Amino acid sequence: MRFRFVHAADLHLDSPMHGLTARQPELAALFARATREAFEALIDEVLARQAAFLVISGDVYDGDWRDYHTGLFFAAQLARLSRAGIPTYLIQGNHDAESQISRKVTLPPLVYLFGTRKAETMELPELKVALHGRSFAERSLSDNIVRDFPPARPGWFNLGLLHTSLDGRAGHASYAPCSLADLKARNYDYWALGHIHAAEIVANDPPVVFPGNLQGRHVRESGPKGAMLVEVEDGAVASLTPLVLDKARWGHRRIAIDEATTLAEVLARVEPALREEIAEAGERPLALRLTLTGETPVHDGLAADSQHLRAEIQAAADRVSERLYIERIELATTAPQIAMDETVGFADPQGLLAGLEAEPDFAEALAGVVEEILAKLPDEVRQAVRGEEIGTALVEEARAVALARLRRGGKASAGEAA
Repeated sequence: MRFRFVHAADLHLDSPMHGLTARQPELAALFARATREAFEALIDEVLARQAAFLVISGDVYDGDWRDYHTGLFFAAQLARLSRAGIPTYLIQGNHDAESQISRKVTLPPLVYLFGTRKAETMELPELKVALHGRSFAERSLSDNIVRDFPPARPGWFNLGLLHTSLDGRAGHASYAPCSLADLKARNYDYWALGHIHAAEIVANDPPVVFPGNLQGRHVRESGPKGAMLVEVEDGAVASLTPLVLDKARWGHRRIAIDEATTLAEVLARVEPALREEIAEAGERPLALRLTLTGETPVHDGLAADSQHLRAEIQAAADRVSERLYIERIELATTAPQIAMDETVGFADPQGLLAGLEAEPDFAEALAGVVEEILAKLPDEVRQAVRGEEIGTALVEEARAVALARLRRGGKASAGEAA
């Protein structure tokens, strides 16, 4: 017997997009709609592939939202599958557990939500499929719940649904922790995991899969996003095919500008890279972070007038595509090492600056500046950045400007504040 199903997770419907500004409101609006459009694309794909069923491994919602339009949209999309006779099986993740919507929105027929008290089994007798899962009752679930999952049903295709961090993943809080050995001990044929936003096939025998989130929401969720199409033949997984479903994309590109001597030469290296990135994104809008690297004589000028650099690169992006937005430019370049003139007064300016940065008063002053910046940011932006990232960026920019001034004998450049 052959059949296929689609495994998705971490929809985070109507989650805010972090890192976009009001400079390009039309592009920001495209990103704002992306989580819904990606979910619509998921339902389209399930229907087009004539999948036997859909599984969603938690985090449909993005926390304690009180706007019921999000839940009504979710239910309306699943109703499309219901009308086609395609069932959906889902568990609640940590974000769903704190959501008002998940408790009050009525789900359509053929949508089955696993309970929170204990792991349970649901059956598709015509396909001899047994689905085992458990939802989160509250946001924090620190127990290993896998050991209490039902045993595999002999002669059936056994599928486990679990929202988990496994034994830990960078950038993700620990929820329902367990080991790969714990999963394999259940003797299931497929583990449909959720919670980790980077797609990962953790194991192949049996397949243990994080499909990743359906739609990236900030630059740390870069690249293609989507779900997993699973083909089953004679009671075993025959193939796994990633489905790319995101409708707006985030990217991060490092560009070497070694030995560039003018801004024009920098732009001559940046623009082809922008064309490559927008081509890879297809028809999607793209928010791109750029990191410029290498040892270059133009380093001091770029560091001293970062606003001009950003304006020129965004202008290059506009020439490439109206769908391309430069989310941030990180300057990771260095200036060529040169002997400092004695009139500057320091034989080792970099050592001097390092000494100043090590002073206790410096750290205290920096913390105060970072706190002021964070206080001025909107809540959704503040949640997406870390204070230490802001502090590091401020120190790097200040160091670059200070060294540039020392090289010029203490004079500010035309685009630099005195």
